[in-house]
Amino acid sequence: RTKKGEESKYQRASIMSSVDKEIEPLRSLLVSIVSRLEQLEAKAGVSPPPASSGGGGAVEEELHPSLKAYDTHIEETVKPFVNACNDLPGLKNIGSLILETWMTIRSIIHLGTKCKKPKDVATALKPLLTAVQTPVQSISKMRLDRDYDWHQKAIMEMLVSISWVVCVPPPNPSMFVKETIGSTDFWSNKIRKMYKGKDEKQILFCDALKKLIQDLAKYCQEFHLSGLFWNNARGVDMESVDVNEFLAGAEVKEAKKEAPKPAAAPAAAAGGGAAALFGELAAKRTNDGTSAATGLRKVTKDQQTWRKEFKGGEPTTTPTTTAKPTTTTAAVAVPAKKKKGPPKCEYQNQGSKWNIENQTKDDNTGLGSSGMLEITITDAKQQVYIYKCENITINVTGKLKSIILDSCSKTNILFDSAISACEIVNCKRVQVQTRGLCPSVSIDKTDGCLVYLSKESLSSTSFVTSKSTEMNVNWEGEDGETKEAPIPEQFVHKLVNGSITSDVSDLYH
Repeated sequence: RTKKGEESKYQRASIMSSVDKEIEPLRSLLVSIVSRLEQLEAKAGVSPPPASSGGGGAVEEELHPSLKAYDTHIEETVKPFVNACNDLPGLKNIGSLILETWMTIRSIIHLGTKCKKPKDVATALKPLLTAVQTPVQSISKMRLDRDYDWHQKAIMEMLVSISWVVCVPPPNPSMFVKETIGSTDFWSNKIRKMYKGKDEKQILFCDALKKLIQDLAKYCQEFHLSGLFWNNARGVDMESVDVNEFLAGAEVKEAKKEAPKPAAAPAAAAGGGAAALFGELAAKRTNDGTSAATGLRKVTKDQQTWRKEFKGGEPTTTPTTTAKPTTTTAAVAVPAKKKKGPPKCEYQNQGSKWNIENQTKDDNTGLGSSGMLEITITDAKQQVYIYKCENITINVTGKLKSIILDSCSKTNILFDSAISACEIVNCKRVQVQTRGLCPSVSIDKTDGCLVYLSKESLSSTSFVTSKSTEMNVNWEGEDGETKEAPIPEQFVHKLVNGSITSDVSDLYH
């Protein structure tokens, strides 16, 4: 019996080992599937449920993958650019203002990972967007030395990219950020040309600036492809969240890096002067908002000595009963803006022309389900004339004769094919995309124009430009990646053998 029991034990062990060998490939396959699902959840913004812990201590909240990537972006590109700014004495404290801007944008991204998308994003984010604009306005108002004029202009062109947080496709945030590369390079190339071989710090400034924009575009492409990420799956409603708490969190995080010494406050208070005065005023402030200034009367215009209408030598004069306040009110009245005409979207048989006028996002004759104004062309002889439209996307389907944009601002146009040309006149920040053929694109007196070409138009489209700036062309390369190049604005003219020759400036080579 003992021998039979040992034999059966050995048989069971051999059977279990063979089963383990057969299950091992299945086990490794399940492990790989689980890891891939976790990666997909991270990219999709679906955070896993929190793990239960037996202890009663607080568990530190795990950051969302988009927030971790943004922190990496700040460490690897933003802070090196801030250091490059600090290395140039003429840029003053621009570096710290840029870092403040990026940290406030981080608060917006953090808010998106916690909340569902609100109906009106701009209104919901107004406190944070105002905090973003404050350092940007400080940079634009700085009066730097003339040697740093190009630096300031390059930085201001770069700061346009931070508007990606409120960008609504088309274009997507990544493309919106990439659009600033051309205008930024225009000023950076001037700096490179002047300081090449003379000052390496200037070249490092230009390199760090471009790397920052490229890395931000890459980050937006990965985590914010169709706009700012909102946690619609597990987030809370914006109405239940205090937006100022996220802004305060960003300020606290910045303050931790350079916290003042505790001993400095008593020393300043003991010294008296302005520090003691402000400390006393702060001590009188209560929770209900009252302070030392509560209850004081307002100084009226007739009591302000710096105004010309004040008469200090006539104590009996009562300015409130004179007609001067009426005259003053009329003098400071803001002139009324010119009213736009009513929005139009009509077809005229005479001339076979579509007239689209005064169309805006809020005041239009009716948008389609896609959020765009739809125009359907039924005859190739028809042409489209778009006049004084603002902040709207117009989609033209069908082959047409020509399309003209006149005095438009922030307008996007998509069309299939144009037999003659596409003309852009007196416009600002417009985008034009052709899905088919367009033999000619004419750009005149326009500031900010981006043209998207289809594969069919790459070899056949020509550009005619005059008195225009910030023009760029976008197309899809053979490798499937989107490419972009600026249309030259600067030329070198020479008198050769009695005639003028023109060449593109070295900035574009």
